[in-house]
Amino acid sequence: MAVLNKIRQRSLFLIFIIAMALFAFVLTDLFRNSDALFGGSQDVVATVNGKNINRIDFMNRVENMQRQLPNSTSTQTMNRVYDQEVRRAIMNTQFNELGLTVEQDQMKDLLKQNFSAYPEFQNEAGLFDENKLTEFIANLKAIYPERALLGNFQLNYDDWVNNENSIAIGAKERTYFNMIQASVNATLNEAEVDYLLENSTRDLRYVQIPYSTIADSLVEVSKADIKAYINENKKKFEVEASRDIVYVEFKEAPSLKDEEDLKASFNAFIDGKVVFENGQNDTIKAFAQVKAQNLEDYVNFRAGSDENYNDSFVKKSALPAVAADTLFNLNVGAVYGPYKDNGMMKLTKLVAETTVPDSAKVRHILIPHVGTNRAAADVTRTEAQAKQLADSVATVVRANPSKFPELVTALSSDVASVPNGGVYDFHPSTQMVKPFSDFEFQNKVGDIGVVKTQFGFHVIEILDQKGSSKAVKVATIARKIEPSTETIDNIFTEASKFEIALGKGDFQDVAKERNLEVKPVNGIKILDENIPGLNSQRPIVRWAFEDGTKVGDYKRFTVPGGGYAVVQLVKSSKKGLMDPENASATALTEIRNKKKAEMIRAKITGTTIDEVSKNQNRPTGTAAAVNMKNPTISGAGLEPKVVGVAFSLNEGETSGLIDGNRGVFMVTVTKVEDATKLDNYQAIANRLSTTRTSSAQTKVYNALKETADIEDNRARFY
Repeated sequence: MAVLNKIRQRSLFLIFIIAMALFAFVLTDLFRNSDALFGGSQDVVATVNGKNINRIDFMNRVENMQRQLPNSTSTQTMNRVYDQEVRRAIMNTQFNELGLTVEQDQMKDLLKQNFSAYPEFQNEAGLFDENKLTEFIANLKAIYPERALLGNFQLNYDDWVNNENSIAIGAKERTYFNMIQASVNATLNEAEVDYLLENSTRDLRYVQIPYSTIADSLVEVSKADIKAYINENKKKFEVEASRDIVYVEFKEAPSLKDEEDLKASFNAFIDGKVVFENGQNDTIKAFAQVKAQNLEDYVNFRAGSDENYNDSFVKKSALPAVAADTLFNLNVGAVYGPYKDNGMMKLTKLVAETTVPDSAKVRHILIPHVGTNRAAADVTRTEAQAKQLADSVATVVRANPSKFPELVTALSSDVASVPNGGVYDFHPSTQMVKPFSDFEFQNKVGDIGVVKTQFGFHVIEILDQKGSSKAVKVATIARKIEPSTETIDNIFTEASKFEIALGKGDFQDVAKERNLEVKPVNGIKILDENIPGLNSQRPIVRWAFEDGTKVGDYKRFTVPGGGYAVVQLVKSSKKGLMDPENASATALTEIRNKKKAEMIRAKITGTTIDEVSKNQNRPTGTAAAVNMKNPTISGAGLEPKVVGVAFSLNEGETSGLIDGNRGVFMVTVTKVEDATKLDNYQAIANRLSTTRTSSAQTKVYNALKETADIEDNRARFY
């Protein structure tokens, strides 16, 4: 009771202490997240010229694009959307400054240009109907957020608005860049200068003392020299923030025991076995005893093969290389294996053998339908309609083969063969997709049939076949060689033990004790996605750049494909100038050459080419018709400084010593050939204008981007 009374008496004091502790906790979190304390938005992916790119809108666009580009990684898609959004913001700044807008009438014309080919917006005469467009947009708005079909795409009202905005921005960009391109046309004076640079020439006599005549070991380059060089060439050595890591990988790879166990499991298919399933015994026949008509079911379902049965004849070259000779020479019905091939254990049976042509010549008519590969936007027929049309065409050409060429022109969508009357000249069986190839190589000359592929329905006629050779049909039970649960557990244990050992030892030493390979990765950037050797590993990059990660820290990560990587951060470089150690690879040669030039100059006596040649025991050389546009000296290479000095001399004059790209030079001009002036330089001006305008758009945008005020926060979210 006494204790309770004391607590009651000091309750106000205790409340104050608890309140201060809570305040300290909140304050610590705020300082940890400075955005929350100082008002920086956590919902801003980037800020471009003062305009924020909102995180939610940005993520929605990334999600939409990911649906359109399913083969791209999330980071690739994010970067693509980011580039689009930054470009839009930069260009909008220019549009606003210039007052560029798209008015209502212009927008109507743009929509007509973009959508006039869509049947949804055409009247009975096939002409664009603005009322149908207006009605479609109103319907999208009414059913929002539901989607409606337009061509082969489904979209909602937001998608339509974004599309309109993109069309408007495209129009403003065209106007903007048209103005830019009009301003970069070359003048006649510029054309004349270009002509003179290319056609005025000098013949030279020279002596060169190459920098290579002095060994690198005789030239001392200090860290201070490299630092000075970096400061003199800052733009050349500006770098982003980067991280260097080392890692050890623990792959979930199958052990030798896993392979042997899998190999032993094939005995059930070699000898047959009885299994107990669904409350009763079931006999699985030996592979050799299975009849041809039952092989597909046996391989795909009874044996559970990881490769489906292929009921086709193939040449020897199509068989697994490790067993091709043996398989090709088996007796029909014989079984070979198990054998290892391409990460699988296989058991193969020779089903049949025959002879097939070496090459075939065919003609075909391709009839696509909605959903087929490479189907044009105007294809509207269904699969059933395409099949019906193909069957009808086949009936016509069987009765009258002379109709084939005109039907190719009228119906076929295969642009590669239409100009040739649908003909594909002699080709091997590997050139066409499988159903097409099976028909032309497993039937006779003159046969006509309908074949379905991913491109639609083909009406095929076999025109000719050449040669013949043996082909075989095989059935293969294939199982992936995968690590067992025991192996996976052992790999996890090994990775965990390594990680624990790092708490008491050096990363390199601990790896060496366990005979593990340490792999370095240098120069990782904050938005990188791939780690060489580990493929897509964004979590490692994010960890390496986190504020709490210090040099020497390590962490275990799961890697794609199974397994782990234990990673250590070994270097953290801030944004700014490259450090001398990393810059030395670029700077050393130029610094050495500069010092070598001073050493060479100090040894030279003489003021003429012959005197320098004799003094330095170096041969003289000549170069004819040297020009300023391509300042290359025969026997010495690209030397713009040397050629520039030569063009400042009169005929017969000799230069002083010149520090060139590859050595110290002295030149004498032996002949001056000034270009004959033209009456008109318009053709050259036109050529220069074409070159400039073709690159203006890219160069202008890059310049705008370089000068834009961009704050990139992507690394916070990805």
